[in-house]
Amino acid sequence: MAGVATGIGSRGEDIAVEWLRSNGFYIVERNWRAGYYEIDIIAQRWDTLHIVEVKTRHASSWHSAADSIDSQKIRNLRRATSLYRMVHRSPLLIQFDLISVVIDDHGGHTVEYIENIL
Repeated sequence: MAGVATGIGSRGEDIAVEWLRSNGFYIVERNWRAGYYEIDIIAQRWDTLHIVEVKTRHASSWHSAADSIDSQKIRNLRRATSLYRMVHRSPLLIQFDLISVVIDDHGGHTVEYIENIL
């Protein structure tokens, strides 16, 4: 496991991990890195390995989490996943998901889980 994100990103990832656990996921890795590539969370539920991108925003942000998933991010996620599978030889199915965490001015938050983003 590599270094953990800092600030609002770290808080968002903590919230995402807790959400995943409370919804029946086992956290396999957090902030897995291979050189330039990183996977925020790798979680397993049943026969599927979930590659989870976490995007954290303030409630006042104009951009949605989905807006940040561009073609470069998709290429990076796929490459990171290929590297992970080469290292770990997992026979599990792969699914790419997004968790959007929105933090309001009072410290509260909302979580949106979007499956199959690729």
